[in-house]
Amino acid sequence: MDLVDVPNMGRETTILELRNFSRKLVRELGFMRSTLAESDLAPSAVHAILEIGLAPGINARDLGDILRLDKSNTSRQVAKLEADGLVERRPSADDARSIELYLTSAGQQLRKKIDGFATEQVSNALRRMLPSDQQTLLHSLALYADALAKDNVGKPRRSDAETVQITEGYRPGCIGDIASLHARFYAEHWGFGAFFEKKVASELADFAASLPASGKALWLHVESGRTLASLAIDGDLDTGVAHLRWFIVDDSLRGTGIGRVLMNHAMQFVDAHCKETYLWTFKGLDSARHLYESFGFTLAEESAGDQWGTRVIEQRFTR
Repeated sequence: MDLVDVPNMGRETTILELRNFSRKLVRELGFMRSTLAESDLAPSAVHAILEIGLAPGINARDLGDILRLDKSNTSRQVAKLEADGLVERRPSADDARSIELYLTSAGQQLRKKIDGFATEQVSNALRRMLPSDQQTLLHSLALYADALAKDNVGKPRRSDAETVQITEGYRPGCIGDIASLHARFYAEHWGFGAFFEKKVASELADFAASLPASGKALWLHVESGRTLASLAIDGDLDTGVAHLRWFIVDDSLRGTGIGRVLMNHAMQFVDAHCKETYLWTFKGLDSARHLYESFGFTLAEESAGDQWGTRVIEQRFTR
């Protein structure tokens, strides 16, 4: 019997039936498994590979819109695929500041494998259906998918900053994670080495051991037990002066607003306990400087220094 011959059902019954069919499709297509399409990738990563393959040069924002992922999850997904050698980033020919995504040769090979698996899966299912039923199915699924898409487009999405979870205080493993974040970032961009990593780890360990303490606080963003962003206030209530320290955000989360969320926590804390806050940074960290200045910090002094193991132009900002 064709679908068009099914007697009309009540709205509640129709909704329940569609939900049942949707759950069954999710299970039968394999989306409940940890990997999909006989690959080593999670379902969202498989979809990312397919979409980048269909639209070479797509940017991360458009990819996230297609996959219905927020900015931070899209960034992490792309970063993982890039680390696995499946995706590469290239500057746009029209705008060097814009980054385009392409599949590598390994990514292309994986996409062919995924396409082959999916084609066989669908082909085997269609062999069990009459041609007239196949066409009815295509038409009905097209209508349903279009209706879902229109409904999703009309819904406002919560920003990353609204959904990010911040914890306060020491958490096991955070010292190593924060030191590692600093070491990797400053080694890549500034050539810092073991001296810098040791300094961060040892001073942070001493600070964390003092917590909880008046005028001092540490905020973390933790995912799956790993610290991916941090900021500390090392304040002296006797002098009323606070030192903003160990502010770092993992590359996969840059641009998500997590840094501003951490700064909000810190500034509320110092406004309640201290009369002055200062921080040290380096000339050239422009995005960080813009963030500091948006919270009222101004450049107080700058000079060449090598206390971090490499000679840089150190800058002291105060608020």
